[in-house]
Amino acid sequence: MKPFNKFLFYSFILSVFVFWSCGSSNSDTAKEEASHEEEAVKEVTASLEMVWETPAELTTNESAHYEKSDGMIYVANIEGGPSEKDGVGSISKLNTKGEIIERNWVSGLNAPKGMTVMGDYLYVTDVDRLLEIELATGKINKSYTVEDAIFLNDADTDGQRIYFTDMKANKILYLENGEIKTFAENQPNINGLRIGNGNTLYGLDADGFKKYNSDGSFEIINDTVTGGDGLIVLNEDTFIASKWGGEIYLIQNGEAVKLLDTTAEESNTADIGYIPKDKLVIVPTFFKDKVVAYKLSF
Repeated sequence: MKPFNKFLFYSFILSVFVFWSCGSSNSDTAKEEASHEEEAVKEVTASLEMVWETPAELTTNESAHYEKSDGMIYVANIEGGPSEKDGVGSISKLNTKGEIIERNWVSGLNAPKGMTVMGDYLYVTDVDRLLEIELATGKINKSYTVEDAIFLNDADTDGQRIYFTDMKANKILYLENGEIKTFAENQPNINGLRIGNGNTLYGLDADGFKKYNSDGSFEIINDTVTGGDGLIVLNEDTFIASKWGGEIYLIQNGEAVKLLDTTAEESNTADIGYIPKDKLVIVPTFFKDKVVAYKLSF
């Protein structure tokens, strides 16, 4: 009987060990699944809710820039062909309630797109030139012709340089001390640019969402949001990116989740702006000829 009892004893111990191991594995699996569920919940907590929209009077508006210094929203209206030097483009001024303060604040432009403010001037890309416009008067102070430019697009500043893209030449350029130089080349269909809090340059092109080093080298943070248009930096880990066709994404820690999709309504989401104090994402709708503001809950 003794050998038999010993066998039963060891069998019992082995069963307990196997049960404990399986239970531990199942517990780890359950924890992992719970963690994924928590991440999913975090993703869906971010949302955009429409707050206001302008009348459909802003013809093929491509870009919106909120300027903290005067509390105005500047809107670039292409109006004619997106690459035509036809003199019919304009810039409008809105207040933060969506009221059009001045429809033709600046007129006689070609196909204005990206905008940024440095000092007392609004800088605007306009097909093959970069315009410097006085904020106080709307007067064009300077016009910088960009050699071999094809399709200038978005713009931003770090306070020293004006960075801007030539989407069809696949370049990022910059203006510094009155001279235009190349920052990075071979950036396929580079469009949206934004400077982060640490003066880090971020961009959107056909490869995805990129973070640039000071020498023009880069790393791809996200490769699913390709062909992006507008970009907002919430912090160094969290961004909002738009795609012209009608999609807006939250990108956090390299992962993207879609917040808005207006493709079915054929309402574009071009070069977006942002009002931090109100958490409003300002969306130019291009062919819908209006600007729409969405409250960001995050």
